[in-house]
Amino acid sequence: MRVTSKGQVTIPIDIRERCGIGPHTEVRFVVENGRVIIEPQTGTGDRGEEAVQRLRKARLRTRLSTDQLLALTRGDEP
Repeated sequence: MRVTSKGQVTIPIDIRERCGIGPHTEVRFVVENGRVIIEPQTGTGDRGEEAVQRLRKARLRTRLSTDQLLALTRGDEP
């Protein structure tokens, strides 16, 4: 496979089928021991949406009220 001047390569169809990579599939690149691994991206690929999902699953570890938390994020004085 040759990399184009835009940094693009074509993934052969047999590899795409084995890895479940179809049209519009988000992929991520991982570098391990000098090798590049391409794998399907789990989730939406939207960093903001992924952050919201992580926050929804997170356990609340504070006794602050919502108003207190908002004041902290805004930099309001206590």
